Formats: sequence, structure tokens, C-alpha cells
Amino acid sequence: MAILKLKPACKDYLWGGSKLREQYHVESDLNPLAEAWVLSCHKDGPSVIVNGEDAGKTLPEYIEKHGKGVLGTNCEKFEDFPILTKFIDAKGNLSIQVHPSNEYALEHEGQYGKTEMWYILEAEPNAFLYYGFKHEISPEEYKERIENNTLTEVLNAVPVKKGDMFFIPSGTLHAICEGIVIAEVQQNSNVTYRVYDYGRVGADGKPRQLHVQQALAVTECVPPRSDWDFEGHLVKCEYFTADVVDGEGKGNCKQDSFTSFLVVEGSGTLQCGDETMEMTKGDSLFMPAGSGDWSITGGAKVLVTQVGT
Repeated sequence: MAILKLKPACKDYLWGGSKLREQYHVESDLNPLAEAWVLSCHKDGPSVIVNGEDAGKTLPEYIEKHGKGVLGTNCEKFEDFPILTKFIDAKGNLSIQVHPSNEYALEHEGQYGKTEMWYILEAEPNAFLYYGFKHEISPEEYKERIENNTLTEVLNAVPVKKGDMFFIPSGTLHAICEGIVIAEVQQNSNVTYRVYDYGRVGADGKPRQLHVQQALAVTECVPPRSDWDFEGHLVKCEYFTADVVDGEGKGNCKQDSFTSFLVVEGSGTLQCGDETMEMTKGDSLFMPAGSGDWSITGGAKVLVTQVGT
């Protein structure tokens, strides 16, 4: 079987809502339902296969059974499964945060850093997100603004709409704000350093932990780049390449990488060789490397991700 359907691991962070269950057909009793890790081999929440002879196995168990060849030759340079893909429903503001580089995270956290991309699926009127700084500031000013709660005054607040994409390299200060649903493709990491959390408390009634010293060590105190060259793709970086197929499209799942299909809108059919699978909004499908030519027909909008060279 070349096409595997995955069940996500889900998270109930306090800023989440109910749209992933109501609109993206994510099956979970969590309330709030903040994130669905739709393609994950991370120990904090692996995806589970729901069809075929490996139904019930986690994605890491499937890879262990069939060998790392199912990931493709481009993944050989990574010690672990390289990416993690999520749905995120921000009913409230996420904390203002930053992710470390590989070098810092491996030394201090024992896992990779996090470069990521956001593809905006829904945005309420006047929705915005924080994306880096308006202008360059000194580390001293950065620290002072964290301490006196004026950090948002120097952040780049960007209005968003459906279909926007943001590329967020490690070291970029950022926050998804209320009224936004996104699909996120990121490095396989769960390291986040919070610098500001609006004074909120967690389920235990205590303020959520901040990571100011770590953030000071890894944040780039400059505006985000705007001159990325993704070579015709939605995004292309050393960790992943992503594109959007809208309605109909085709490609090839070669020996160099597995292919991930995440249905973000509508429904349609995925075909690979003699195998076909109906898919609808919210579905996450995994195709092992070397599966061959594939095609999408119908009316689905699909985020297609591979691991590049």
C-alpha cells in the first residue's frame, strides 16, 4: 500500500478553539483543541496509521518496521524524521516566542531547532500576527522591553488573509494572534522559548513559564527578510519544500523523499499507480519514497510537502 492515512496527535493549549474539530474533522475530545499534529514522529505526539496492514501503528513504528528507505535518500542526512506538520487554531493569541537554531537546540535541549512556515487557512476580519521586529534593536533594548512589557511596541504586526504564507527561520520572534487558523510545516522539534504571554495563567493557576535568557541568546533583533527565493515553490528550504495543489495536480514520489498530502479545503481523490484514495478537508496522507507518479483530481486544495536536497 502506497497511500497511508494518518490520525493526528492533538494538543489542548489554552489559546485553542474548536474549529479543528468542527471544520477540519479532527477527532478529539480535547477542549480547547489547539493543535493537531497531522504528520509527526515526535515523541511528544506521533501520528497513527489508520488504514492497511499497519493500521494502529504509529508513524515511527511503521518506519522502524519498513526501514528508513521509506523516507527517501534526502532524509539520510537527518538523524531523526525531519519535519512536523500541524493544524493550529488560534482562538486566542499565542505567546510571543522564538525558536533556536540547530546548533543551540542540540547543545542545550538535545533536539533540533525549529525553522517553520505558516500557510494561512482562515483569518477573521482585522486578524494579524507578529513577525519579527519593525526595525533593528539592540539586545539591551530587547531585554528591557521584555522586562517592562513594551515588547509589542517594536514588533512587526502584519495583517493576514487566507492564502498568505510566512517563512520563519529559527531566531525570528513571532506570534500567531487570535482569529487565525494555519497549516504549519516545521522542523521536527518542540522547542519554544516564550518571552511574553500577556500575563496569562495555565491550568494550574500559575503564570506560564517564560524563557527569557534562552530567548535573549537566540533571537535575531532585526526585521524579517523579504527577499527569499523559493524557486517557484510555496516555500523551499534545506528542511522541506511545500506547494499547494488547488483542484487538480500531479507529481512524482521519487526515491529521494516521501510525500505528505494535507487537505486544507474541499475534497477530492489521490491516485498513485492502481491505488486511489478519497480525501476530504483535514485528511493527512503519507506516501513512502519511491511510490511513483501521483495525481490529485476533484476540488480539494492540498498542501504537498517533501524533503529537499
